[in-house]
Amino acid sequence: MGDFLIVLGLAALPAAGNFFGGALAEVFRVSERTLSLALHLAAGIVLAVVGIELMPEALEASLPWVPLLAFVAGGVIFIGLDRAVGYVQARMGGGEKQSGALAIFGGVSMDLFSDGVMIGTGTVVNPALGLLLAMGQVPADVPEGFAAVATLRNAGISRKRRILMAAGFAVPILLGAALGFLALREAPEIITLSVLALTGGALTAVVVEEMIGEAHEGETSQLGPIFLTAGFALFAAISVYFGE
Repeated sequence: MGDFLIVLGLAALPAAGNFFGGALAEVFRVSERTLSLALHLAAGIVLAVVGIELMPEALEASLPWVPLLAFVAGGVIFIGLDRAVGYVQARMGGGEKQSGALAIFGGVSMDLFSDGVMIGTGTVVNPALGLLLAMGQVPADVPEGFAAVATLRNAGISRKRRILMAAGFAVPILLGAALGFLALREAPEIITLSVLALTGGALTAVVVEEMIGEAHEGETSQLGPIFLTAGFALFAAISVYFGE
């Protein structure tokens, strides 16, 4: 039980970083250009999570085609998520902008879930590794939280709902950590790696279809591509210097 509480405590660190980023979006006025840059930065980070952490690990499976199929299935999950959000928003009278914002919220939640799975499984291997993974995720999750809450704010979602949703980001990472520690440590390796690949596929679809699209909805900046690559480089540096 003590080890499980340690895992949850480690997962709470990046959750706090994400909430802090969301709080910054509430405190400071966010222009369309700033939001676009934040979304580019967050998109680069998510792509790095997929390309540097999730898929290389997943392709270590004895049957690599299974995680690859799971990666494609992640795209199917994104379609289901996108349609479900659109259906709910249509019933509630929300517009297309709110649908896109909620889809981004779902994508960030999936990213946090994958962070939790990595922290949980890493702690099973070595508690020190779990700590490094948790600490390494904190600076990467701050801009994600900022971009998500700023997008919700730009979509006209009420401040009370935005704060509740920002606090709700703690749920997927804690669930992921619990799953990684309790369930996946007893599961066959192919299942664990396929879950990582499934998450990677969904995240890739969210970045391409929602984050980048939302980043170009309003006023943009020529610095967008630089922020995109800087986000990738930021997470790469975290992975290299604070990872395994």
